[in-house]
Amino acid sequence: MRLAILLSGRGSNFQAIHEAVQRGELDAEIVLVISNRPDAPGIAKAREYGYDAHVLDNKTFPNRAMHEDAVLRALDAARPDYIALAGYMRLLSAPFIERWRNRIVNIHPSLLPSFPGVDAQAQAVAYGVKVSGCTVHFVDEHLDAGPIIVQRTVRVEDGDTAETLSARILVEEHGAYVEALGVLARGVRVDGRRVVRE
Repeated sequence: MRLAILLSGRGSNFQAIHEAVQRGELDAEIVLVISNRPDAPGIAKAREYGYDAHVLDNKTFPNRAMHEDAVLRALDAARPDYIALAGYMRLLSAPFIERWRNRIVNIHPSLLPSFPGVDAQAQAVAYGVKVSGCTVHFVDEHLDAGPIIVQRTVRVEDGDTAETLSARILVEEHGAYVEALGVLARGVRVDGRRVVRE
């Protein structure tokens, strides 16, 4: 399976995917890493590991469409099977998503459909749920709403803050993302909202 990684920050999920590939746990090849931020620690790691790594800084493009065109050109050249968003802090347009339908994967720090959007861990703590977790899902035109591939649960403790809950969820994110990509490598079909393993 050929993987492209899009990131904006520290790249901890990218790191987990890289390590799983290196261990032979994930049958995949990372063929491209793109960051929209030149100072992202994740892109520095990608270069250190010798990946085809590009900075396409959205601030240097006149508009979103031109930035996305540049990203699409890089993807077309690399020919990935799937695109993994690993803390990529840009919303993708409907035409971009349509072009890569059911081939863009994201991870979110809640058990979707609960608590979509930003500050999901703080939302979970404020709501008083007893269980939260993370969700790996396909990206569609709606925020954190695409078909679900893998979910993992994390118990919410009485004394949790958004920060302490985030730290425990992040540990599960790393395993869940690798698990989900392994599922995709073995083959799936999307039946309505359901992701069915082949």
